[in-house]
Amino acid sequence: MIFRQMFDLKSSTYTYLIASGKGREAIIIDPVLENVQQYLSILTNLDLKLVKVIDTHIHADHISGIAELRDKTNCVTIMGDQTPADVVAMRVSDEDKIPCDGFNLQAIYTPGHTSESFSYLMKDRVFTGDTLLIKGTGRTDFQNGNPKDSYNSIFNKLLKLPEDTLVYPAHDYKGETVSTIGEEKNFNPRLQVKSIDEYVEIMNNLNLPDPQMMDIAVPSNLKLGIDFNKQKVNNGIEPEKFNQIKEDEKSLLIDLREKCEIDKDGIIKDSKIIPMNKINEYLEENKKDLINKKILFYCAHGHRSTLAVQISKSYNLSNCYHLIGGLKNWKDKGLGL
Repeated sequence: MIFRQMFDLKSSTYTYLIASGKGREAIIIDPVLENVQQYLSILTNLDLKLVKVIDTHIHADHISGIAELRDKTNCVTIMGDQTPADVVAMRVSDEDKIPCDGFNLQAIYTPGHTSESFSYLMKDRVFTGDTLLIKGTGRTDFQNGNPKDSYNSIFNKLLKLPEDTLVYPAHDYKGETVSTIGEEKNFNPRLQVKSIDEYVEIMNNLNLPDPQMMDIAVPSNLKLGIDFNKQKVNNGIEPEKFNQIKEDEKSLLIDLREKCEIDKDGIIKDSKIIPMNKINEYLEENKKDLINKKILFYCAHGHRSTLAVQISKSYNLSNCYHLIGGLKNWKDKGLGL
């Protein structure tokens, strides 16, 4: 397994890169914009393909690197389903599994620091964002933070994990790199409370200054998004036209989403399920049969399907289209599944 913990000195942010081995697919968690070139160099040196990038929450102290990584690597951007950010190609819910080559992450909804915060569990370790820090907890006084939600997320979710589970937070300000659930139970001063009211009292009286970049970072991180105009110029078609073409007997409808997305949001009738990370393999194996087909790609918001059209061109498949705005746009137009 490849695991890298990288630190941004300016914002005290930890970024994590995970892969099951050299030459395999990789995931990055909580990237910082200024460090994107560093991440790309590591990916190149280890012969890794970045397929997914995750932000645990809307960061207030730095601008996220997920949009830059998306544009440079064609990876899928992921956040929890409560996020107001417009960048996200894939939104996950509590307990959803996020598959990668050789491992899975499980999403855990852990609001409190912010209303949309998620943590991510991978076997022996949990990436806690700012929900649970080493010998601390994330502040709850902005971005719809709530100390009662924080208490519930920590005591009723994270601290229920096995005590030897490694804790990797998104930030540290004291030089700590890793802890365990057991250590946090026993030594985290904010967790040595006898009631939720005692915890709320502590959190409501921290009196911390706002992060220096808050007024810049939060608006920027909300607007890193998917450009529908770019989707239009890449054989993108609106839902009504997409619906017409799919009735053609030569059409093949391909859903590029993950199982957890399909289970949650449904699927357009008669779709073939080929997750985005399998699309190259599918096109290679079936290119002779596909040459006379009208291929219609769709995903959640249109980002993955835009990429699928580009990929198809490398297999000399020119009769390919994709759904602008994805399944969300389809549903918004009142079209059924």
